[in-house]
Amino acid sequence: MRILVVEDEPGIAQFLKQGLEEESFAVDVAEDGNQGLDMALTGEYDLLLLDWMLPGVSGIEVCRQFRKSFADTPVIFLTAKDTVQETIFGLQAGANDYIKKPFHFDELLERVRVQLRPRSGEHEQFTLGNITLDTTLHQVFKNGKQVHLTQKEFALLEYLMRNKGKVCRRTRIIESVWDIHFQYNTGIIDVYINAIRKKLDLQGDEDYIQTVRGVGYVVRG
Repeated sequence: MRILVVEDEPGIAQFLKQGLEEESFAVDVAEDGNQGLDMALTGEYDLLLLDWMLPGVSGIEVCRQFRKSFADTPVIFLTAKDTVQETIFGLQAGANDYIKKPFHFDELLERVRVQLRPRSGEHEQFTLGNITLDTTLHQVFKNGKQVHLTQKEFALLEYLMRNKGKVCRRTRIIESVWDIHFQYNTGIIDVYINAIRKKLDLQGDEDYIQTVRGVGYVVRG
């Protein structure tokens, strides 16, 4: 899961980035409203943590503009404002939740997790031929038998299955799964793909994970 933090106070931004990364989230940080809006509209994020008071474009305006293109991505406001009217104003701008500064990280983390839970309350599952990946249980099954993957193998397979039928470029994979920017040697992806293929025991016509030479990978099935 990838989170965008839009926060102009460096201490808070670093605190959030470090804490969320320790919980296995990939985190990008924007320092003002203009940068935050640009990153939010051009990136691929699962959730936004958005400061209300920002240099340049305000958090409220970032949220409004973001909602025009991304209706379902959760947005949580970080704010010192706490009157009923201000809370309603923020929610009307498109926020899903808000947390008042100063806050405890454990509370913020739980609010993030709540927003990222499947809305139906059911287990979120992805299928690929005879393979099932359950994000809530953090388990993978093939023909009903559990396949044990490492945390990074699971994250890579989940990313590919979420983007089933789409060509996933190496640079995007390395940024989303490893939280490393494109300058990094993406050859590590091949090592993990081979490990996943081996553990899933893909044989014969089970060509679910396909290599797009010079570009990346695509899953079909």
